[in-house]
Amino acid sequence: MVSVGRGVEASVGRGGPLGRGWVLFSRGVDITRMSIAIRVRDVMSRPVRTTEPDTRVTEAAATCTAEAIGSLAVVDDGELVGVVTSDDFVRLLGESDDPRSQPVSAVMSAPVETVGPDASVSEAVAAMIDAGVARLVVVEDDDPVGLLSTDDVIRHVPQVFHRQQVPAPVPDDHQYSVRQETAYEQDAWSFECVCQVEETVSVGDRVTFSKPITEGDVRSFAAVSGDTNRLHLDDEFAAGTRFGRRIVHGTLVSALISAALARLPGLTIYISQDLSFLAPVDIGERVSAVCTVVDSLDGDRFTLTTDVLGVDGDPVVEGEATVLIDDAPEADHREVEAVA
Repeated sequence: MVSVGRGVEASVGRGGPLGRGWVLFSRGVDITRMSIAIRVRDVMSRPVRTTEPDTRVTEAAATCTAEAIGSLAVVDDGELVGVVTSDDFVRLLGESDDPRSQPVSAVMSAPVETVGPDASVSEAVAAMIDAGVARLVVVEDDDPVGLLSTDDVIRHVPQVFHRQQVPAPVPDDHQYSVRQETAYEQDAWSFECVCQVEETVSVGDRVTFSKPITEGDVRSFAAVSGDTNRLHLDDEFAAGTRFGRRIVHGTLVSALISAALARLPGLTIYISQDLSFLAPVDIGERVSAVCTVVDSLDGDRFTLTTDVLGVDGDPVVEGEATVLIDDAPEADHREVEAVA
């Protein structure tokens, strides 16, 4: 059985703790894995359009309208000095008696909050929250190469923001019991269900399911699902991809979330699931799905954080699910181990 510990409280931004989580193992750094994480360059808007500080706001606004963009980087003598957005133009209309005469410098945001193109999207979101801004200018070799807005992040990786908004689980200050709700287990699998009340689900409950994803799993999943992408099945083909080797199907990795939910008390029924795929999983790697109940909705409906962690404890999938939990039909249950 996997031993699961309480994670360290995470605090991002000026507002204090934005979320807490449960983690397996210590968080190491794997350069190979991290190099494949979702980066700013993967989701930023490009090319970046620029304007000068003394350009009239009417001209800058016309550029935004004509090119259907929401912001401009402000450059003075080759130096990035600010950013101006459509929101700035609207605000000026309400604040100035003569908005047409105003230069961009009167409404731009400065100093500029920047980020590198190789930063992770999660790091960029943390920078936005800390600075209280909705856009970052992406800079490479001192040149603006793109813009990253909250809209860009939500369009491509919505879970990064969702995770900042979910309620936090209750403190770990009560008795728990471990319980098995499945038809069978295998020797290579391990799980732990930690609940406040033995027969029902409550906020703060946590379930973990862990298994290695084998070559047989990958090939069986390809056959069952029809996803025979050569990235997962052909070594020579996969060597030429950005990953440099074969990797596990992302949906096969996320399927462990369903396996974990099956081990909660009662009959768990999916209503919705949001997922962000953060890093690849190698064939043969042991991964662990960790699901924590973070909110109770209408009695039998719950919101959970749904994460899959790699063998080093780094997240490979992050998600948020809404489930319906019915009472399980009458059946024999096998009590496993009670823990305090």
